[in-house]
Amino acid sequence: MYKFPEDFYWGAATAAYQIEGAYREGGRKPSVWDTFSATRGKVLNGDTGAVACDHYHRYKADVQLMAELGIKHYRFSIAWTRIIPDGRGAVNEEGIDFYKRLVDCLQQYGITPHATLFHWDSPQALEDLYGSWQSRQMAYDYADYVTAVVKRLGDRITHWMTLNEIPCFTHMSYNEKQQPPHAPGTQLRSRKEVWQTSHHALLAHGLGCQAIRAASPVPCKVALVDNIAVTVPINESPANIAAAKSAFHTCGQNGGIIFPALTGTYSPVMLAKLKEDAPSIKPGDLEIIHQPLDSLGLNIYTGTYVRAANNEDGYEFLNLPKGYPQMHMPWLNILPESIYWGIRHISETLGRNDLPVYITENGCAAQDEVNSTGEVIDTDRIMYLRQHLKSAHQAISEGYPLKGYFLWSFMDNFEWAWGYSRRFGIVYVDYKTQKRIPKASFEWYAECIRQNRVV
Repeated sequence: MYKFPEDFYWGAATAAYQIEGAYREGGRKPSVWDTFSATRGKVLNGDTGAVACDHYHRYKADVQLMAELGIKHYRFSIAWTRIIPDGRGAVNEEGIDFYKRLVDCLQQYGITPHATLFHWDSPQALEDLYGSWQSRQMAYDYADYVTAVVKRLGDRITHWMTLNEIPCFTHMSYNEKQQPPHAPGTQLRSRKEVWQTSHHALLAHGLGCQAIRAASPVPCKVALVDNIAVTVPINESPANIAAAKSAFHTCGQNGGIIFPALTGTYSPVMLAKLKEDAPSIKPGDLEIIHQPLDSLGLNIYTGTYVRAANNEDGYEFLNLPKGYPQMHMPWLNILPESIYWGIRHISETLGRNDLPVYITENGCAAQDEVNSTGEVIDTDRIMYLRQHLKSAHQAISEGYPLKGYFLWSFMDNFEWAWGYSRRFGIVYVDYKTQKRIPKASFEWYAECIRQNRVV
């Protein structure tokens, strides 16, 4: 039956720069993504987030649609440059007021707000001032921004997430070999400097946790959201399971991001591989980074197959065959078991089975088309989501502490360097008219929520 626990959180997720638009309104100043997307050749078709889904003006109708969907939990992000337009200094109350209106509207419909305090949109002013994440100062300015937000919105919001996907706004935004694909798109001199950016982000997370708890007027919950690189055993033989656990340390940036955040130390295996490229860590940094968390958010879309190998690592990462099925992104290979293994790695590989886990993003881009009757029949997305929810259910049925699921994304939006060419939503957005069309997957997900099971 694939039934979920009665207290399971069903939700959907979005991010500020991807949906809000109104990029010059309400006192907002540019983020690095405004600058990056306005630079020729950086984003497909020259698309920018200037208008996006115009959610800034249309949030009431969008929230009404969320209520029709039946979600009781909505994850969104707050734009730093709406709150502190220059990145540091004066607070822009008009920006705060927008989020007050949004949250009040959500609560009218019985939807609990889950706010991500940073989803990639660094203030351009801080990029100009000191190179944003290249500087330790960024962590302290971030903490001041967090204090400003939580002081003003903490009476309305009690579920906070510090940062979204550290690997993406550090290792995909800075690179020592070529121009990186994400804003600010900065080429650095060495790999060590790239690793230093993610260390500064971890520091921001730790200081952010402290700031939230110090500023919140009521008891609240604090989480980190990470897109761990999930290692999946090619089959579940004891040897391959052990290999997947060993490989988890060095897959993506796991050993240098999720390990210090959840265990208080960089993975020794990762450090041994990095050698002199490892970041400089000051005394006390790891204590700041390793803050107690109320839960962990995992953004999981795909994974990497691993098997045991007769080499010095004891494992090998496997390339996928040419015909392997994928959704409408070059990296979006369909590995539904990645959700199960992602959750299991947190409990077992990292030894944090005490930590409640939420899938804070899972979904896919599909080649959606409006048919002659005005519908979007995205059965491919339904297939993808159904298999991933079954994998989530397996984790729960085996006793792993998964507490909720936020589908990415509530609606089509600005997909970073891919612009508007890739659609992840369960609501179709006609960008010319801003018309919203719930897709077949919207109806499917609504039924899952209604029946509290995978349908």
